[in-house]
Amino acid sequence: MRSPVTLVAVLAASSLALVGCSAGASDDAAATSGPSVAAGTFPVSVDTKFGEVTIDQQPKRVVALGWGDAETALALGVQPVGASDWLAFGDEADGVGPWAQGLYDQSPEIIGTLEPSYEAIAALEPDLILDTKGSGDQDRHDRLSSIAPTVGVPEGGDNYLTDFEDQLDLVSTALGLEDEGDRLVDESESAVEAIAQAHPEWAGLTVTAATKTSEGWGAYVEGSERVDLLEELGFEQNPAIAALTPNSGGFSVTISSEQLDVIDADVIVAFPIYIDTTEITDDPQWKAVPAVQAGHDLVIDGDVSAAYSLSSALSRQYALDQLVPLLETATQS
Repeated sequence: MRSPVTLVAVLAASSLALVGCSAGASDDAAATSGPSVAAGTFPVSVDTKFGEVTIDQQPKRVVALGWGDAETALALGVQPVGASDWLAFGDEADGVGPWAQGLYDQSPEIIGTLEPSYEAIAALEPDLILDTKGSGDQDRHDRLSSIAPTVGVPEGGDNYLTDFEDQLDLVSTALGLEDEGDRLVDESESAVEAIAQAHPEWAGLTVTAATKTSEGWGAYVEGSERVDLLEELGFEQNPAIAALTPNSGGFSVTISSEQLDVIDADVIVAFPIYIDTTEITDDPQWKAVPAVQAGHDLVIDGDVSAAYSLSSALSRQYALDQLVPLLETATQS
């Protein structure tokens, strides 16, 4: 399985080619659209891995670069003027999945992901840059901070591991919308809790979140939201996966095809990354895994796997709506 950074590059796919053009922000360019905030809200301070970041006044031109940052801003009612398209949805989709379609009044400038064009970012004249779910790289942060105040990964965070709640907290605080951020967290957690309560039979069942790329098989471990969301629903991580040494970055492990039985669990959630789904479903070693033979597996792809992997303020509910009936089927005895 690819290293975590390379794995994100795979998820980014062609978005690396979607580097924003160098045209400057014109005098009549629309500012970031968003709700007004209460008088006295600003200045605000946000604690990050790189220290405390102070935003003196309500941002008017936001550039959202981190994985899911644009969708998080949109969930709060703020429309970035520039955004990264991590899952290669494309310009026509404004760089967001179907769960966030139609939320932009004016399309954002699409910026690169792992290697963004700093010139394109500067040309947008941002007064706030969001990079809360990214590499946590100091040089990247320093270059962005030279353009505008930049909210990076949280304290103690690194390498794309910012979870849903921390991302919402960072972004909502920076935008002066902390109460709305808290409301969205509570709303999502209540929805997950309601599903878990409606499915007590899931409590304690082991689960593997597996994936296959062109380089082979892998699985995710605790700390990845792919596992954390399933645990919130009552499942427990497959102990055989938990016992493996994570790759650099800490959220995935590599599994050889010869040892694929290690993914066996009460239920397996699997998805392809930049390969055809049939490369999983037609794989003889996959078919030989006991859970697969018993029908206790679900293979997701397309928008469902994108929403599940992204786990943003907007995509989580979309993912749950699709996953719950599949999990119900896969866990039937």
